[in-house]
Amino acid sequence: MPQTGAFESELRERATDMCELCRAAGELGIRPVPPAADSAARCILVCETCISQIEGTAELDDKHWFCLREAVWSEVPVVQVQSYRLLRRLEGSAWADDLLTQIYLSDEVKAWADAIDNAKAQGVKTLDSNGTELFDGDAVTLIKDLEVKGAGFTAKRGTLVKNIRLIDDPDNIEGRVNKITIVLKTQFLKRA
Repeated sequence: MPQTGAFESELRERATDMCELCRAAGELGIRPVPPAADSAARCILVCETCISQIEGTAELDDKHWFCLREAVWSEVPVVQVQSYRLLRRLEGSAWADDLLTQIYLSDEVKAWADAIDNAKAQGVKTLDSNGTELFDGDAVTLIKDLEVKGAGFTAKRGTLVKNIRLIDDPDNIEGRVNKITIVLKTQFLKRA
């Protein structure tokens, strides 16, 4: 189970201790950008405002995301991917639509940015340990103690993980445990 906290010092150095999307300082968290969160190159350092809107616990604030006009041009591929995905979620907003027509992503970065949409289009289903289909925003319960490497804790059996996010790998989901976003294997989860 990848643990994003192990990349914190590398991310803080890359981001100069500021949110990589809106450049806010202060309370920052690590956000994996699926698929895979196996390195700092697949994670971003973001503020609580950005995390809550990315994860859907807060409504997208069109004005807050004006920061994407700069972030999407970042030289860091993971920042480009997250910026592009957010702009796609903001489609219908004139400035976001205009920016989407202007940006250029390398073929590799574009494939990464589109990976989740492609998996959904192919009808890939994410199933829990009982074969029940999982959806973005569901709550799941751990059915086994899971050691979170590098974070110094074990996610205990019976832990409720709310507001999960599906990634393009149907064998894994993203969730927050002890205020850390981690990738969890679906074989150790059941829908709550």
